[in-house]
Order: sequence, then C-alpha cells, then structure tokens
Amino acid sequence: MAEEASAPEGTTTKMTMVAGVDESEHSFYALQWALNHFFAPGQPQQQYRLVVVTAKPSAASAVGLAGPGAADVLPFVEADLKRTALRVIEKAKELCAQVSDAEFEALEGDARNVLCDAVERHHAEMLVVGSHGYGAIKRAVLGSVSDYCAHHAHCTVMIVKKPKHKH
Repeated sequence: MAEEASAPEGTTTKMTMVAGVDESEHSFYALQWALNHFFAPGQPQQQYRLVVVTAKPSAASAVGLAGPGAADVLPFVEADLKRTALRVIEKAKELCAQVSDAEFEALEGDARNVLCDAVERHHAEMLVVGSHGYGAIKRAVLGSVSDYCAHHAHCTVMIVKKPKHKH
C-alpha cells in the first residue's frame, strides 16, 4: 500500500492533476471542463495542484527533412514551434486565472511521452486530456495521444470529449 506524504501540522497536501494541452479546441475544451469541475470559483479550497503541459515537437521531427538545405529551414521551423507553444501556454494561463496553485510547462518531445513523463515527475493522481474524435483509421495512422496515455500513464486518465452538436 502506498504511503501518504505527511504535511506540516495544520496544512493539507494537495493532489496533483496534469492537464495536456495543444493548439486544438479539443484540448482547451478538456482543460475548461476540468477547471469547471475541479477548480470552480467559490469552492472553499481547491483540492488539486494543476500542472498544464504542452509538448513541442523538435524542429527536425516536425519537418522530417534530411540532406542539403534542411539546416537552412530548421531555425525557422524551431522559431514557429516555440511561438505556437508560447501561445498555447498563454491561452492556458488566461483560462486558469482562478486556480490558486498552477504551473505551466512547454516541453520538447512527442506529446505521448511528454505527458506520461510529467505524470511521473509530478507524482500526479490524474491526467486530463482531450479527444480529437478521430475514427479508427485516422487514429491508427496518426496515433492517439489519449489512447496511449490511457494505457501507459501511471495514474487515472480522464479523456474529455467535446460533445457533437446535433443539427
């Protein structure tokens, strides 16, 4: 049985929730859902510490180029990837304004590994990710971050699907 970390007398230890975000509306829907359900304004005390993580692919993996000329393109791709990661983090910070204990990380690597590593590093009890809602073929070709995390993260994984609006 796992032992609880002891907190100084009169204080409580918060559990940690990691939320994975990217530039998609699905990931921000999942973050907003978690905020509404676990960090709602007016709650007497927030029971979770929130760690918002975005993954930035390396320029070389994003471009997939090799050979002459690739080195000329990589600095531009790297700058664009950094700008995208900063935009994602800034948007997450705006959404998380009411959270008293939050931190934000933009880490290089494949999102699947970055999120599972963040869960381990922060000893998270929960990982929240969005679902793009891909069908089986797209999921097989592109890979599913949420599916990977559900099978490999060492914590509870909450996959939040954005409801489809019926016409």
